[in-house]
Amino acid sequence: MPLLYSIGKVTVGKVLMTGWRPHVEGIENIPQTGGAIFAGNHLSVADELLLGAAVPRHLAFWAKSDYFTGTGVKGFLNRKLMEGLGAIRVERAGGRAALTAFDAAIPALRGGELVAVYPEGTRSPDGRLYRGRTGVARLAVAAGVPIIPVGVLGTDKVQPIGRLVPKLQRGVITVKFGKPIDTVGRSDDRTALRELTDQVMGEIQRLTGQEYVPRYAPKREE
Repeated sequence: MPLLYSIGKVTVGKVLMTGWRPHVEGIENIPQTGGAIFAGNHLSVADELLLGAAVPRHLAFWAKSDYFTGTGVKGFLNRKLMEGLGAIRVERAGGRAALTAFDAAIPALRGGELVAVYPEGTRSPDGRLYRGRTGVARLAVAAGVPIIPVGVLGTDKVQPIGRLVPKLQRGVITVKFGKPIDTVGRSDDRTALRELTDQVMGEIQRLTGQEYVPRYAPKREE
């Protein structure tokens, strides 16, 4: 576990778990060793904080490339923060540039790391669960690791879109971990990846009870 992440677990993580007291279910579904992808719904910026606090192992999140390439003191601090947390760099440009995130994540997963992915691609604008993008399935099949469905509830009440600091409300948040979905031997053709992605989204919907929308979530304006 990266040093800065370890420090965060015993400081920020402890504050989150004791201050907000999230209800955590299915902790036994988290593997003690080996790589896996945590695929969850996305309601709030607080999702990542609570998920990182609830998972006992290091969990790598994705971070836009801007945090790794900034200049000056702020750029230096952002870069060191991302590196210290073990974040995976994502290029904002599409095409081959965006695939560099996969290039970094695959060896990490094969080496036994845990990686968090939000298949919807963005935060839900209205609390509903939207169609998942197949990147989560493509990454899992390529790395040969299981996908663990995650359902998080209540973070949109604690920190709705637009709020910078989460409200201190105890017992409002629930984090549920579903049973791992095995991907070994799965095909990587388009149809198979769509089927696997839909299976993952179905499990997330089962955990959260959210209304499912069979289309991609609209992109948020920067």
